[in-house]
Amino acid sequence: MGNRKIYLVLLLIQLIPALGMAQPGDGSFSFMDVPSFARLTGLGGYLVSQPNADVNLVLTNPAQSGDSLDYSVSVSYMDYFADVRKMQFAYQHRFNRAGSWFAAVDHIGYGSLEGYDETGQAIGEFKSGETLVLVGTSHQVGIFRLGASLKFISSNIAGFGANAVALDLGGTFKHPEKDLSVGLAVRNLGAVISDYDDGAASDLPFDVQAGVSFKPEFMPLRFHLTLFNLTDWDTAEGLEDPGTADLFFRHLNVGTELLLHKRVHVRFGYNHLNRKELRLDNAAGGAGISYGIVFFVKAFSFAYSRGGYHVAGGAHNVTLTIDTKSLFRKGIKL
Repeated sequence: MGNRKIYLVLLLIQLIPALGMAQPGDGSFSFMDVPSFARLTGLGGYLVSQPNADVNLVLTNPAQSGDSLDYSVSVSYMDYFADVRKMQFAYQHRFNRAGSWFAAVDHIGYGSLEGYDETGQAIGEFKSGETLVLVGTSHQVGIFRLGASLKFISSNIAGFGANAVALDLGGTFKHPEKDLSVGLAVRNLGAVISDYDDGAASDLPFDVQAGVSFKPEFMPLRFHLTLFNLTDWDTAEGLEDPGTADLFFRHLNVGTELLLHKRVHVRFGYNHLNRKELRLDNAAGGAGISYGIVFFVKAFSFAYSRGGYHVAGGAHNVTLTIDTKSLFRKGIKL
């Protein structure tokens, strides 16, 4: 029975990424690449170039932190397929001497799964989940903002566990006059401390991402262009001739914000890799397409997004963010 369970665990490690976004390469700890808050979901899944906008963005680039986010707290919930749920918490605090520091917890639960061995025999139900705990800081250095975060990752699949530590490094630049910013993030530099089993060979999903965010003057639109998987250019493995253009767009995430009102923004996103990898042979449906909306009311913001991860459906994500600095120190009139 022990060998059968080990077989099941190793199989699940490879299948779990299919529950979320398409991710080339190894499936170990890939839950960290699945969007867990509404802004990221609504804008396609990747964003490293919008500093001082959302405390949750420290999970994609620690340099997206900023002084205006001090004392911001945010909670997110994502309803995935079947019983799979994802939850996230983020907070930033300012210390008198140490400056601004942030912390976040990201957890995914896979619910109750029926286990089978390599022969197809049922071996009972089990629950599995994975958790990320992050602590980091960022500082302004000249015209750039530089940030770093330390991550502790824990995975438990059918009673078998794996643990890892990782470091994220990032930088951003915001134009002093124009609504233009760029960002660069090196994610998941680290090592696996303990693996599921002696036969497992887990790796961290290392990635380098670069992006630009800009709002043309006199237009109620803000665009976000993000390149990802820059260290693994061949994301069309198995295709005879994907073409240079197709390969490029498999590394490009496009997000757009429609600024309807200072209190209402609408978000759209397109991820070509998801569109190609998660579609059926004869239909794509909403795969790779996402959208959302956010409402700002004084110290509160409430956001909803839907990410298209399969022809048959998508993931729904809600995020509540509170600027506690404004709420408790200045008072608030609704």
